[in-house]
This record gives sequence, structure tokens and C-alpha cells, in this order.
Amino acid sequence: MAEHSLDEFRRRWEEELAQTQALRKRRRPEAAERRPRRPEVVPGRDEQQASGYLALAQGLLEGAGRPPVARATRAERQEAASRSRSPPAREAAGGGEQLVDQLIRDLNEMDDVPFFDIQLPYELAINIFQYLDRKELGRCAQVSKTWKVIAEDEVLWYRLCQQEGHLPESSISDYSCWKLIFQECRAKEHMLRTNWKNRKGAVSELEHIPDAVLCDVHSHDGVVIAGYTSGDVRVWDTRTWDYTAPFLESDYEEDEPGMQPYVSFVRINSSLAVAAYEDGFLNIWDLRTGRYPIHRFEHDARIQALALSQEDATVATASAFDVVMLCPNEEGYWQIAAEFEVQKLVDYLEIVPDTGRYPVAVATAGDLVYLLKAEDSARTLHYVYGQPVTCLDVSANQAAFGVKSLGWVYEGNKILVYSLEAERCLSKLGNALGDFTCVNLRDSPPNLMVSGNMDRRVRLHDLRTDTIALSISAHQLGVSSVQMDDWKIVSGGEEGLVSVWDYRMNQKLWEVHSRHPVRHISFTCHSLITAHVPYERVVRNADLDNFVTHRRHRGLIQAYEFAVDRLAFQSTVPICRSSCDTIPGYNYDLALAFPCDNI
Repeated sequence: MAEHSLDEFRRRWEEELAQTQALRKRRRPEAAERRPRRPEVVPGRDEQQASGYLALAQGLLEGAGRPPVARATRAERQEAASRSRSPPAREAAGGGEQLVDQLIRDLNEMDDVPFFDIQLPYELAINIFQYLDRKELGRCAQVSKTWKVIAEDEVLWYRLCQQEGHLPESSISDYSCWKLIFQECRAKEHMLRTNWKNRKGAVSELEHIPDAVLCDVHSHDGVVIAGYTSGDVRVWDTRTWDYTAPFLESDYEEDEPGMQPYVSFVRINSSLAVAAYEDGFLNIWDLRTGRYPIHRFEHDARIQALALSQEDATVATASAFDVVMLCPNEEGYWQIAAEFEVQKLVDYLEIVPDTGRYPVAVATAGDLVYLLKAEDSARTLHYVYGQPVTCLDVSANQAAFGVKSLGWVYEGNKILVYSLEAERCLSKLGNALGDFTCVNLRDSPPNLMVSGNMDRRVRLHDLRTDTIALSISAHQLGVSSVQMDDWKIVSGGEEGLVSVWDYRMNQKLWEVHSRHPVRHISFTCHSLITAHVPYERVVRNADLDNFVTHRRHRGLIQAYEFAVDRLAFQSTVPICRSSCDTIPGYNYDLALAFPCDNI
């Protein structure tokens, strides 16, 4: 090791000596004009000086293998360097002193032992490297072989995958090279983002019921539920590209066909599907067991609001002046977990996620906002007389709702953000002329929130500064539905337009249009579900064979899949994915399309 360091030192010394001589020759005419001429440094003398320095360096390097006590200190090295200089070299103090200082600095750097040469335990090195991101790990892997082994450890890259949301349900033993898996996930994420921006993928129209009009739609993780005026409830799983949805059976008697009440609301999560009907009945299905309801609950009046927890089996309904929470007990039997009485009819109802054992809900009734805890009575969270609530959304610890300003003192319509733990107002956002029709707090990134207004604008709110970070004129009529993630906003309007925005660039990426208002928008990194629900829930034409007239008024559900590398306008229409044993041709104009089966 000493010989290698000595050769490296000799090479550096010769390079620095050549640079110094070249610099001295360039500066010699200028120095002669400013000060008296100094004795010229002869190359032979410089070589003699260099040999003295090399001898000194060799002695110090040979002493590096000895105990630390035998090492020369900084003062001793300076004294030895001064003794090694020959008398002619002392006269050339201008250039020689700089070289000696450079020698001393190089020797001091040799005493600073780098981290990767220390015998550090591997587990301790992993604990240090775990605080680095992917770019810093890549840089560390280029330092040395030891650092490369540490920076490419499976534990580090598995942790990075979990932190960025890639394969959250996987364990570290599922794959042998997590760095490669991380790179593949990043490449897929980039491909999905590019497809989103260019509207590159496949679009499909979910199969409708011929003799019914769409009433309500909800979705969760690619599974879509829809209710119709015929009383039918259907479920699609868009993740498997199986768009022939099964019916969820109800308990109504079949001896009175066509007399079933309309479906008012539908909700779905990973295991349950819930439907509320106009006559006050509520059906709950378990998606894992079958098509028949596992529980049926009856209200005395029409159900005005319905909520389903996205994490567990908790259902909340509002009928007349009562709010009821339902959940199964330890044996699996459904029971009433809590019941509350409010002063006005409920308009909006949401269940707070991640509340633990006791469910918590937030309900709005006119100008009142209630906080409903299962172990407590109904508590008033917000109340201002004459200022009704126009929209509602909740997260794990906050609630956001729009307030319409009325009366003599007009302050503008605002969105209020409340802390559910402290039960106090945290922010007052916006000052709009129109009513806030929708707000999305649960799906938004931290410290951000998006809202839609009747003034046709979509607003991005910064909760840290209580300001509007972005305001977009998005639609021709009011905004009816909105959702955002870390880089885009998807909004739907009353005129039936669905728009996708890159809010970082304040730029519209693309848009699609349908006849009816957009009542539901839900998207993930690879899919988008939109539902166009008509105002009138009646079949205009009794002749169901007239497909064109019925299609115009029945509503529409569309599913976009951006993981497919195919342009949207080139995707196969639903009729061309039908099999030969089905006869869906009566729903189509055969002059335009033919059921040419799955090719």
C-alpha cells in the first residue's frame, strides 16, 4: 500500500511541478517590472527539492503502518520539510513555500481515513443508508465496491418500493432483486403518466339495462356499482375487463313486475355493496358470498343520504330526522351501532375513516353540521343561521364543507375546514360568488384540496397558507364533480364535459363530452371511471326497440384503462367484445356495427 501511495504521490508531484514552472514562466515578465529580479530557479534545483520531498513522503508513508504514537505530527512534518530544503531552494521562497504547503495538505488528507475503509458493522451501515433516496443511493454506489454492495442491499430498495407505493402488499422475500423491481415500477409509472397526458389507452362503455334509466353510480378500486329506475343494481369489475355485470338480487316479490321502487343511492367498498330505495328500504350485499342480500333494513320514510366506510363494514343512513349507523357484531349479525336525532333533514352524510372501534360520521342538515360519534350524542360542529351547507367531504382528522353566504352582510361563499379532534375551524377558503358544489379532501395530496363551483371554476386550495393556489375556468356550466392527485385534476360539469388538467402547468390535457351531467368521477394511476346521470329518471319512449332515443336519455358509464398501450379512439367497442352465443344486436344499429365476437 505504501509503494502504491508513493507512486501516486510522485505522479501528482511531477504534475504540480510542471504546472508551477509553466506558471512561473508566464508571470516572470510581469514580476520583473513590479519588483527586483529574484534568483532564477534552476530545474536541477527543483528536482533536488522534489527528491527531498519524496524522501520525506516515503518516510511518512512507511511510518503509517507503525503504531499511532510513532507518526509524525504536523509540526514535525513542517520542520522536516524545512530541513530537507537545500540552500538554493530556500532562496526561491516564493514558489517553494507554496509547494511545501501543498505537500503538507496532501499529507494531512492521507491521515483522514475515508468511511468505507473503516471496519464498520454491515447492519450499522444499512441503518445509515436507509435515510437516502434513490438518487443518493445511486451516487453512493459509484463511490467504491464496498459502498456499492451496501447501496444495492435488498432491504433498502424494498423499503423504497414501500415508501413510493409500489407493491404495498408484497413481502421482501417475494422478489430476488428489489432494485430491478423498483426500476420496472418507475418505468410503468412513467408510461401511465404519458398515457394519461396523451389520452392513450382503451375506453369502454359499461353495459346498460335496456328498459331503465341510470339513477346513481359509485366505485371503489375499479369495481363499479349502479342503480336504475327499474330497481336493478349491477356491479362491474373493470380490473378484469369483464364488463358483463351480474345483477344483485333484492327481496322484492316477482309477482308485481315493474313495480319496484327506484334506487336512490348506491355505495360500494372492497367487500360490501349497499343500495337505498325510494320506499325507505336498504339492502346490503357481501360481494364475497353471493348475489343475495345479507341484511335488509327498513326506514319509515325515504332515505335522504347514504354513506359506507371505505375501510370496514359500517353503513350510515339518514331518513327524516334520524341518522342510523349499522355494523355487524362479532358473530356477523348486523345491528344498530348508534342512532341520532337531528333538527333538520340531512343533505350530506360521510363516514370518517380510521376512527378505530367506534364509528364517526359527519352530517349536514341545512345550515347545521353535526359530528356523530357512536359512543356520544350528536354534537353541533358548525352553525350559522341562514348559511346552508352546499357540499361535504371528510378525511381522517378534518372535515371540509361549502357554505353559502346569505343575509345583509354578504361575505362571499366559502369553504370551511374543521378539525374533528379539536372541533374548531382551521381555515376559511375562497370568496366566490357562486355556490361550491363539490369538494375533495380525502383523495387530495397533503395540505391541498380541490373544489368546484357554480361559477364554472375549479379551485386548488393551499391549506398551509389558506390561499387559492390555482383557479381554472373549466366548464361551460357549474362544476359537478372533481378529484385530484399529485399532478392532475379531473373535473366534470353539468354540461356533461369531463376535463383532465395538469395543474402544475395550468394546462388542459384533453376532454370528453356526453349528454348528461357528470355525477361521479373516480380515478387511479391507471384507470378512470365517469358516470353521466340524467336529471329526469323516466323512460321517455315506451318503444324500447328505438335504441337511439333510449340511449339519449338513459345515462352513461365509461371506463378508461391507461395501462393498455392503445389509442382511445382505436379501442374495441363493447359489441365487438360480445361472444357468439349472446344476442346484443337488438341494441345496436346493425348498419353501423355487427356482433363480430371476440377476435
